[in-house]
Amino acid sequence: MVARESVSSRVGRWVRGAVGGEVRGHGWAVTGAVLGVSAAVAFAVPAQAAGGGAAAGHPYRHGLVPMRGRAGAPLVTCSSKCLRFGGGISGVGVTTGKEKVYLVFWGSQWGTQGKNSQGYATFSRDPAGMAPIMQAFFKGLGSSTDRWSGVMTQYCEGVSTGTTRCPSTAPHVAYPLGGALAGVWEDNSATSPAQSSGHQLAVEAEKAAAHFGNTTAAANRDAQYVVVSPTGTNPDNYQGAGFCAWHDYSGDSTLDGGGAATGPLIAFTNMPYVTDAGASCGAGIVDGQLTDGITIVGGHEYAETITDQFPAGGWVAKNGEENGDLCAWKTLGAGHMQDITFSTGTFAVQGTWSNLANSGVGGCAISHATVT
Repeated sequence: MVARESVSSRVGRWVRGAVGGEVRGHGWAVTGAVLGVSAAVAFAVPAQAAGGGAAAGHPYRHGLVPMRGRAGAPLVTCSSKCLRFGGGISGVGVTTGKEKVYLVFWGSQWGTQGKNSQGYATFSRDPAGMAPIMQAFFKGLGSSTDRWSGVMTQYCEGVSTGTTRCPSTAPHVAYPLGGALAGVWEDNSATSPAQSSGHQLAVEAEKAAAHFGNTTAAANRDAQYVVVSPTGTNPDNYQGAGFCAWHDYSGDSTLDGGGAATGPLIAFTNMPYVTDAGASCGAGIVDGQLTDGITIVGGHEYAETITDQFPAGGWVAKNGEENGDLCAWKTLGAGHMQDITFSTGTFAVQGTWSNLANSGVGGCAISHATVT
């Protein structure tokens, strides 16, 4: 098995120099054998387990990114306008204002916090450099070269349940002009659980909202909290359950381990330390780098949160799949996984579902002009 120190020293080419010296190194091809992925993590997920949270037996796991099981093809195919408006929850369907992404690095296991030359927070126990990569990605959204975000702006709220195309008069998903990164917090007040529950993740997200002073529904209207667990942990048993991440909202009574959290309704993501899962969560799939999956998976959940902020009141297919699910792990054809470049660096992402693609028939897309 490759030692973590060796892996950490070699994962930087992917970032094209934008993230800083903490993760620089030489490019190398990634395979399960090279990464030393354990059998508990690296198994292939059957196609029938690749659907939304309900299909996996846990309805709160919305937008679940399954571990890779069928490389080269999307997990779900559609031949018509797949996504429909779900009617909203507590009046919320999509993120209509400027997106605010708060990164929460949960637990004392992250180690000592520092700062790199780009001003991004770094941590001494972050062997793959997840923290600066995620900061650079979310800060880079909304730059002049970002048409990936344009795909999501076609979706809206304030329309009838079942709507498949938004009128110009409806409030649309906003374009993240100037970047979506709103804050970074290392919560080192205690050790992150070895295997947190869905309820514990929601409680941590509420704690983060309070930390940032977002204590009302209005303050959280366009916010999302990405709870990043440290290396070596297994949040919501992602390794055994065979997924890479999911998103939900704090008021979901079905959350495992205690149900809904108290406090204002907020959107949050369960983001494991996905490089621990190696190729099963995207390592090596675009650039041959261990870190490829960080922004593929993180971008998947971000795109789904802004189009389905409080699941499933936003835009979902009939079977519960969201815009990222319909295009997950696609390596060929329209909307396949590829690099996109912002002012903050070059990042691997997947396409997301567009009802407007293919002359309104629908399909996966990696870019689109902003829709208003």
